[in-house]
Amino acid sequence: MQTTTFEQLQETVYHDKLDNGLQVYLVPKQGFSKTYAVFTTRYGSIDSHFKTRAGEEIHVPDGIAHFLEHKMFEKKDMDVMHAFSKNGASCNAFTSFNRTAYLFSCTDNLEQNLNLLLDYVQEPYFTEQSVEKEKGIIGQEITMYDDNPDWKVYMNLLKAMYQKHPIKIEIAGTIESISKITKDMLYQCYETFYHPANMLLLVVGSFEPEAVMLLIRDNQAKKEFPPAPQIERIYPEEPAPVAKERVEHHLAVGLPKCLIGFKEADTGLTGEALLKRELATKLLLDIVFGSSSALYQKLYDSGMITENFDCDYSSERDYAYSILGGDTPDPEKLVETIKQELLTLQQTGIEADDFERSKRKKIGHYLRSLNSVEFIANQFTSYKFNGNELFSVVPLLESITREEVEERLKQHFQPQQMSVSIVRSAAQQE
Repeated sequence: MQTTTFEQLQETVYHDKLDNGLQVYLVPKQGFSKTYAVFTTRYGSIDSHFKTRAGEEIHVPDGIAHFLEHKMFEKKDMDVMHAFSKNGASCNAFTSFNRTAYLFSCTDNLEQNLNLLLDYVQEPYFTEQSVEKEKGIIGQEITMYDDNPDWKVYMNLLKAMYQKHPIKIEIAGTIESISKITKDMLYQCYETFYHPANMLLLVVGSFEPEAVMLLIRDNQAKKEFPPAPQIERIYPEEPAPVAKERVEHHLAVGLPKCLIGFKEADTGLTGEALLKRELATKLLLDIVFGSSSALYQKLYDSGMITENFDCDYSSERDYAYSILGGDTPDPEKLVETIKQELLTLQQTGIEADDFERSKRKKIGHYLRSLNSVEFIANQFTSYKFNGNELFSVVPLLESITREEVEERLKQHFQPQQMSVSIVRSAAQQE
């Protein structure tokens, strides 16, 4: 078992790669009452086109990763949720664009809950009857999201930004796409992406790392796995320009919802370069659009935005984008004002005081977040899958210069990389 200590943050990470390929990371937090465990596979909604173990090229229906996550909770002779509840634990799962995670939190009975987590995720049980039943359940979920204005304005923006990349496809798929899912497809995807060599287990909280690592080794040693498949994901080549400059949808809303997206033209970064670009861009967004920025105050005081105005940057190896916006009485005026302010800022540059203030704010936010086992659990795996370390964020943030952020300002906020998504009621139609 390897040990890495981050002296500045007073954090220690224990790591072991098991014989079956499973990567295990333990982050003990003495004095904490809660322990959190996350078992994650690098498999998400965008991974619908791939080659199988036998080299066969497969294109499965959209939404199958999310469908598989739902079905993992169904067992022949056990109610997984009830079993965790009996052990005093709360369990959950989620599917994102590029990963599926199964998790629990508890204050005691860690051994029983950890064995349960590993066992139920590594013992799939699907029947044609249960698969057909699940289609109705997930179909209702899809319909619910179709009527959700916040989700609709977000997904419409991704569809406007991306021409070919599957990130523009709904995570749950469509009612039509999930109708094509079969038991055999689920097993095929499970065998491809749920091998331990494609997974990561993280435990963070109050425990003795040696005892927990021994428990995990013993659990995995009792199971047999085939050789790890050589996973080959197939993604279409994404053109640099956005698909559409603007998309509008109509739902029952009070104020219109407006999101502005800037698509990253250059992809393919990995490791520290990817992380540094992410941190520099998030720092830039806070400087320009954060609640303490001059632009935010101007927009808020004029009534052009409400308290729910926000901004964020998502960054992965093959896609990245920033999104900003919220509720507004006048989407067109908001978009035009932001475009003009960005153009002016690109010409004048960033004030040194604004840069230092936002940098200190970001560092403080990360340091406070490390007091949350939920934050560590949810962020640690995401960084690891991209070849980075959560506990390297603060020193890397400290190293970012104002010149680097100003360069991002010129690179990222390009008009040809911008899309706008608006949701308004039919009565507000132009």
